[in-house]
Amino acid sequence: MARVVVDVMLKPEILDPQGQAVQRALPRLGFEGIADVRQGKRFELEVEGPVDEAALARIHEMAETFLANTVIEDFTVKVESEVESAETAGAPS
Repeated sequence: MARVVVDVMLKPEILDPQGQAVQRALPRLGFEGIADVRQGKRFELEVEGPVDEAALARIHEMAETFLANTVIEDFTVKVESEVESAETAGAPS
């Protein structure tokens, strides 16, 4: 199994009120020097089988049609890591 991450962010030209609220709150909490905050979404997908070009194409299609609103959001797809199965995790070598 492998973990594939889909990060979804508002396009730069789209107003991000949640990010702005966080940015305004940071100085009150003692965190200075942050010029901008953008909030997004992260989806971690555990994929059965190999993550080949066909699997990545399916995930890209899923992100484009379901996970992101491509009118106002951009997304990236990346393979993060191989995930150990529960049977092999902690098993002696």
